[in-house]
Amino acid sequence: QVQLQESGPGLVKPSQTLSLTCTVSGGSITTNYYYWTWIRQPPGKGLEWMGAIAYSGSTYYSPSLTSRTSISRDTSKNQFTLQLTSVTPEDTAVYYCARGAGGIATMDYWGQGTQVTVSS
Repeated sequence: QVQLQESGPGLVKPSQTLSLTCTVSGGSITTNYYYWTWIRQPPGKGLEWMGAIAYSGSTYYSPSLTSRTSISRDTSKNQFTLQLTSVTPEDTAVYYCARGAGGIATMDYWGQGTQVTVSS
């Protein structure tokens, strides 16, 4: 059974960098052919695919966020990390990490989600 757990600060100030880590257990993040993904849901809105890091280490980002987003991994810890720079209150959301094969509909395992609020 694959389990994912998000961790990171729940409050970030505007213009700062949001950094979240997803720790994976029960499966390796280098296993073919999975994509380890970050997804968020702002209050009152739908799910938004932000980006992913593949089993190979290749990264993929949403066009609307690519200039501010970076996803990396630490295979020794079986973790992957999201960094979102220059945050604004519009980045306030519940952030999820998940495993899948592409888009949101392909996600088969999800973390519980973590609330991140951007506020001074």
